[in-house]
Amino acid sequence: MRILIACEESGTVVNVFRKNGFTNTFSCDLLPTSGGHPEYHLQCDVKDILCHKWDMILAFPPCTHICASGARWFEQKRKDGRQQAGIDFFMQFTRLDCPKVAIENPVGIMSTVYRKPDQIVQPWQFGHPKKKATCFWLKGLPLLKPTKIIEAGKRKQRIWKMPETKDRSRLRSKTYDGIAAAMVEQWGYEKTKKAAQD
Repeated sequence: MRILIACEESGTVVNVFRKNGFTNTFSCDLLPTSGGHPEYHLQCDVKDILCHKWDMILAFPPCTHICASGARWFEQKRKDGRQQAGIDFFMQFTRLDCPKVAIENPVGIMSTVYRKPDQIVQPWQFGHPKKKATCFWLKGLPLLKPTKIIEAGKRKQRIWKMPETKDRSRLRSKTYDGIAAAMVEQWGYEKTKKAAQD
């Protein structure tokens, strides 16, 4: 299977897929990877490679101008075109000629501009005691099932309370390892499991 992890510089998702035998998986971002494996990171504009033949695309488009946490700046971003640019970039992933697509983003305006997400997950459903609502819009893929639920009393502060640092935006957008592992197990092996059941 040829898999593209679009708009990922951290290497979190691509590394998990690679470690589990999906050796035709590549990440892509304008930034160099911080995940330690530049040999399978495509540093380019993702729009230049979306036309290639991919069996699955997991997209993490930037949310800076379209997520609800930035609502206080929406008026200015609408006026100067940044919000529309964010919407247009997101929407390109909804029109892909690819059988399996997942688009990830925080809660934001795409629920009304496009449609409501197929599901909203939390890190605490996948073994991390954190709160960070994450939306998925899916095509040809099942809903992710929780793998390890952390009890309510042990769930920590929301991710937006992270201290202000130069890396804050990058760290906030990083996919949790438990969610990445669920993607491999439930989306990567889905075809194999279905064949075995048949």
